[in-house]
Amino acid sequence: MTIAIDFDGTIVEHRYPKIGNEIPFAIDTLKMLIKAHHRLILWTVREGKLLDEAVEWCRERGVEFYAINRDYPEEDTAHHGFSRKVKADIFIDDRNLGGLPDWGDIYRMVQEKLTYEELYRDNDKTLPSKKGGLWSFLKK
Repeated sequence: MTIAIDFDGTIVEHRYPKIGNEIPFAIDTLKMLIKAHHRLILWTVREGKLLDEAVEWCRERGVEFYAINRDYPEEDTAHHGFSRKVKADIFIDDRNLGGLPDWGDIYRMVQEKLTYEELYRDNDKTLPSKKGGLWSFLKK
């Protein structure tokens, strides 16, 4: 499976342009996904030196991505018609609708092919809710 993963707010806490602290278990989970033969694409807004720093930060922790901001390593980004939108089976991003599940739940969802609802139903958990937000506004 090809998995596109954001960096800031997903692998590390938001501190852009600096690199924040690792979000708990992000690196360990990425290593387990690589070991399970998933192709991981780093999919981030970072470019140039900031991108190089993020890639090196991950590499120092043992995470090598299949590709970075492209579909495959050899993709020619200068080619006419190149789209920055990568083709992936799954996108892991803190900007997901519903937010970012914890990395243990992410791993289970990928490995067991579970939806968010199935994960929480199987664990007799209630779906996390954001305090405030649109629903609290609409209930007034």
